[in-house]
Amino acid sequence: MRDGLQAYCRACAAEYHQERQVAKGRNVRPRVAVPPGHKFCRTCGEIKPHGEWTRNRSASDGLATLCKACKAAKGRTHYLKRNYGLREAERDAMIASQRGLCAICLEAPPAHVDHCHETGRVRGVLCFSCNAALGQFKDQPEVIRRAAAYVEGNAWKPTLVAPGVYQLPS
Repeated sequence: MRDGLQAYCRACAAEYHQERQVAKGRNVRPRVAVPPGHKFCRTCGEIKPHGEWTRNRSASDGLATLCKACKAAKGRTHYLKRNYGLREAERDAMIASQRGLCAICLEAPPAHVDHCHETGRVRGVLCFSCNAALGQFKDQPEVIRRAAAYVEGNAWKPTLVAPGVYQLPS
């Protein structure tokens, strides 16, 4: 109008807009009444206080569209898919096939997906320590074998070849 105001209040204008969208056959999400200082998460279906949301300056209310918990779950899912081509169910099946233990040490709970850096093929799910150890050995089997021989005491002990004659490891 000429004075810069609408003919209807904000609530009536929003209701009219929704009715028009439904009449056009468009999908309209129903409005959810929330108390002040709270927001409704459409992913988990819960009403949470503003402290449970991350900031988003471009949003009209200044808050993200997903609550922190849903955003974290979505991030984990996309991380597995993007980096390893796995779904969470496939990773959980791998952990179950390993009896819920690390594939190398058979002690700690597995938490890290291990893969070949050359081919990208997923090998298993390891605990933090075993995954870090493979990374330190740069996935080189010959280095890992030498490390195993060293730990077993074979790499540094001289070998008795004949009486009084020892061969040092090379």
